[in-house]
Amino acid sequence: MLPFTKMSYSPKFLITNNILRSIGSIEAAKAIIESSPLIPSWERQFQKEAVARTIHYSTHIEGNPLNFTEVKKIISGQEEDVVARERDIQEIINYRKAMEYIDEMARKEKEEGKSYYIGVDLIKGIHKILSEKFLDSNRGGKYREHQATSRNSITKEITIVYPPADEIAAGVENFLDWLNSEEAQKNHPTLKSGIIHHELVRIHPFDDLNGRAARVTSTLSLYLDGYDIKNFFSLEEHFDSDAENYYNALKSIGEKDPDLTIWLEYFTEGLAIELHRVKDKVLKLSKDAKLKQAVGGQVYLSERQEIIVERIQNFGSVSNKDFEKMFPNVSDDTILRELTDLKKKGAIKKEGSTKAARYVLG
Repeated sequence: MLPFTKMSYSPKFLITNNILRSIGSIEAAKAIIESSPLIPSWERQFQKEAVARTIHYSTHIEGNPLNFTEVKKIISGQEEDVVARERDIQEIINYRKAMEYIDEMARKEKEEGKSYYIGVDLIKGIHKILSEKFLDSNRGGKYREHQATSRNSITKEITIVYPPADEIAAGVENFLDWLNSEEAQKNHPTLKSGIIHHELVRIHPFDDLNGRAARVTSTLSLYLDGYDIKNFFSLEEHFDSDAENYYNALKSIGEKDPDLTIWLEYFTEGLAIELHRVKDKVLKLSKDAKLKQAVGGQVYLSERQEIIVERIQNFGSVSNKDFEKMFPNVSDDTILRELTDLKKKGAIKKEGSTKAARYVLG
């Protein structure tokens, strides 16, 4: 097997029909997700779930044994309720901090109107966050100093020889020169994201946590390109549920002059599948076209108002007799105030006389 040699970077891949179909599917789902008005509390819940899924599945694919419920507890600051190795808990905490870091980074870049840029310090910073109390204190954000290889877990045969340690700095810089170039910006954001994922795993710049750092940086790239998609998605869940194909698609990292076509087909298809799953859930929860037209987008609703709107969505209408079952300990006056406010917001309208009245979406 030939080792990697030092060279300037230019990704090699073909835009296949499969990639075009996946990108078309991604764009269609993205448009629906971003235009569907959701009750704010539901939107926040979507985002929390997506972050939890990202952290759980990205660490699980690397061997972290904690289940999804345990991960959610740790993310919400309840790690004392989780009985597990300190190392496994720390890995989750670090990943949460890394996701918060890139979310804040993308938000600032957007507010300041800066153009797309990912630099060496940013990648090292992500790795340092992921490494806190997990790797030796002096290894976080530092390039490896020794040769790295991957072996077959059964035969122990060396399957991949990563670039020599003395080529890492130049390799990363060459890649980032391309990534931040006008040429790279001509590529669809999902392709750039996939290329980042592939190249950082291929270079393997750190002693450990290379896959995690690659996935976080890949996600940041989507965010910077305006593909945060309300922070509703988790591509990592697709990778973990399809781990064998994930690693098979990444086999090209072991080649001297890798062709990324198969990997990018897999990557874009995975994102398309995930976004369509999210789209279907959003459509189920979002208000219908009449409500969207009436309120012109998102509106703030109280918890009781959310319950009322959700019931109308599920059953088409709600009547006075339903409120006793829905809110057994709430007074009629309070219910009336909630209904009046919903009507003012254009979320619902009243049909029929007082006794036989029913409420439908506005």
